[in-house]
Amino acid sequence: MARREHHSRRVTLWRGARFRAVPPHDVRIPVPRADELRPDAAQVVAAIAPPGREPAKTMAVLARQPDLLQPFLGWAAALALQGVLPHREHELLALRAAAICGSDFEWVEHAEYARAAGLTDGEIAAVARAVRSHSWTPREAALLRTTDELIADHDVSDATWAQLASHFDLPALVEILFVVGQYTMLSMVANGAGI
Repeated sequence: MARREHHSRRVTLWRGARFRAVPPHDVRIPVPRADELRPDAAQVVAAIAPPGREPAKTMAVLARQPDLLQPFLGWAAALALQGVLPHREHELLALRAAAICGSDFEWVEHAEYARAAGLTDGEIAAVARAVRSHSWTPREAALLRTTDELIADHDVSDATWAQLASHFDLPALVEILFVVGQYTMLSMVANGAGI
């Protein structure tokens, strides 16, 4: 069985009560070749690849269930491109979810997007550490704590929600919950499939 590819920069997670590293394992669901896919799914997968790069492995794996691919891509694009959150904050949420879930794939993917959104390499590294270990703004710290609680407890404490609500309006609050859920799910897919 194929071994999954590991990146040289592993996510170093804060070893507190809420965080754990997911041990690597063999590839469970391999990324398909185009000839293994239904023709319409193969076309979609080819179309979503960034110029000069392969498509995201999570999306290529999803193409093995082709009836879900197009609807999911519409949702993912709306969440990433039509939301009210600034890209920097969206990427803080995505990176934190990837770090907590121990998803190297999602971490590497979103570190690139985070740089494009203006995060420094130091800030990107700090996302995977305890909130207090970096001088985040109160707004950013509330985003990171919310992510921690949603993933650990599947809920947000009243205290954290009050902090979050003091910085964000209702449309943004809704979006925050969905962004954390989205990248938690994609991290689970990447981890479970072994990509």
